[in-house]
Amino acid sequence: QVKLVESGGGLVQPGGSLRLSCAASGFTFSGYWMYWVRQAPGKGVEWVSRINIGGTTTDYADSVKGRFTISRDNAKSTLYLQMNSLKPEDTALYFCARNCANWGTKPSCAYRGQGTQVTVSS
Repeated sequence: QVKLVESGGGLVQPGGSLRLSCAASGFTFSGYWMYWVRQAPGKGVEWVSRINIGGTTTDYADSVKGRFTISRDNAKSTLYLQMNSLKPEDTALYFCARNCANWGTKPSCAYRGQGTQVTVSS
């Protein structure tokens, strides 16, 4: 049974940083590309980032490029998202996901965790 559990969200001031984690279980983590997506209040789900199985290839949405860094530890079956220079528009529920399609348009993911809330506000 695929299980994805996000953690690390919280309330942070603009310009601050947070590091999200996603603990994966129930499948061979090292065999899958992994993704972060997010959903802001009243909006649809949007892409944040993705990473290949070895962690050598990463992609980012333009809105987070240069501020966020995705990484993974296959030995620990854990996905990370380091978020720096946070802005109020980054406020959203952040999800770790697997088996996603439609990079660059509307995300469609077969598996997703329950999410961790990130709120950027002064």
